[in-house]
Amino acid sequence: MSELSAQIAVGIELALILSGAWLLWRLVLSPSARAETAAPRLVAWEISVSDFLLFLWCVVMGGVLFQLGAGQLLKSANLDQTERLIFAGGAFQLGMLTGIAVFRLILRRRIAAAPPLVTLHPALSGLATFLIALPVLTVVSLVWQGALQLCGIEAEKQDLIDLFANAKSPALLAFMIVLAAVIAPITEELLFRWGIFRYARTRAPRWIALLLPGVLFAALHANLASFAPLVALGIIFSLAYERTGRIGTTIIAHGLFNLNTIVLILCGVTT
Repeated sequence: MSELSAQIAVGIELALILSGAWLLWRLVLSPSARAETAAPRLVAWEISVSDFLLFLWCVVMGGVLFQLGAGQLLKSANLDQTERLIFAGGAFQLGMLTGIAVFRLILRRRIAAAPPLVTLHPALSGLATFLIALPVLTVVSLVWQGALQLCGIEAEKQDLIDLFANAKSPALLAFMIVLAAVIAPITEELLFRWGIFRYARTRAPRWIALLLPGVLFAALHANLASFAPLVALGIIFSLAYERTGRIGTTIIAHGLFNLNTIVLILCGVTT
């Protein structure tokens, strides 16, 4: 992309960050917002330990089986190593999503759905969550990068940057965009927020319930440079899910965050 594209992208990103900072103050940090904080809308998940372990087993086994199956199907395909890794990752995401669907079918009668107690549409609350996350992650990222430098640790950029920047075909790029902006947000939010956070929030201290899925979410991405910002992002998503009671809110926020990252990469802005 041209330098002009990068400059435009940076300008838009700064506008989004400033908008998020305003929303953060208006909806979360201001005295009026703290005084008017509504009770959490997320209902308790009445599920046994054995059923929760079944949930985790379905997710893991679904991902592993789909990835193994994709590996067998791709053996004879004319793909390079990078393309094989991309399709294997997509298969793992689809497998986890299938595992969650199987779990829901098994325990359909035992899974309580959160009632629609909020008037704000998930698209609007998801957009607000995405915007609020941007200034928070900007600060966390700066502090984290500074801490790594003080410790003499050189953290490499995410492989994701090279994958999108060097995509060999429009079809492969389109597949990666759908995977990152649609499939991954649905799968990861159902696993970390709908599953792990919802289970832990009524069975463990609140800080553990918020931190645990955030740490697991960040660890899944296996990149030291983005670890702390992704932990913070996971906590923000958990808070948004708790406040709205709608997993659609965090799915949309997650998708917008990933799409925003992709646009910055394609415009030549280092993330």
